[in-house]
Amino acid sequence: MRNRACINKDTDFLHGWTTFYWAWWIAWAPFIGTFIARISKGRTVREFTIFVLLLPPLLCLIWFSAFGGTALHQFLTEGYTGVPEIVEAYKPELALFKMFEGLPWTTLLSCIGMTLTIIFFVTSLDSGSLIIDIIAAGGKVDAPIPQRVFWCTAEGLVAIALLLGGGLQSLQAASLATGFPFAIVLLGMGVCVWVGLSREIHQSQ
Repeated sequence: MRNRACINKDTDFLHGWTTFYWAWWIAWAPFIGTFIARISKGRTVREFTIFVLLLPPLLCLIWFSAFGGTALHQFLTEGYTGVPEIVEAYKPELALFKMFEGLPWTTLLSCIGMTLTIIFFVTSLDSGSLIIDIIAAGGKVDAPIPQRVFWCTAEGLVAIALLLGGGLQSLQAASLATGFPFAIVLLGMGVCVWVGLSREIHQSQ
């Protein structure tokens, strides 16, 4: 009963982060969608569906099952409270490293985790700045390199300002604010995709 009460008492974390992730995905949709469309040129719809819509969610499912299951096992079986304490303190960015503290080779795992995190942010920033540069240049894919460097630097400075000004909550609020207008755009884009595919089917027949 003690464990059940400890797990179920924090509902703000669940609802807050669910809403945040929805807005986060929507806010990133125009950039990632344009980037994926650019690198997927010449691919079939089947290839796109498998390698963009099915394979990444499957890998995410494996990731969350492995690491989330490990954290739950540490708490319920071994009594390790490092991760729950971080969650209750609303510092989810440290939860992964707290989980590593309950495992062998903590330092090595933490270094690998930090390296992968840096790679994730660098590649995301690079692809995001590339798409912003293309949009700002009116669709030109060969825009000047200094312009792309400007957008990359501006994105980094804005993220640093948000984190220093209000921490992770400030970044979440910015994502929610920018994600809502894009939600309306995405609805229109979904209709356009449906109409385009329907026309292609009729033309092929």
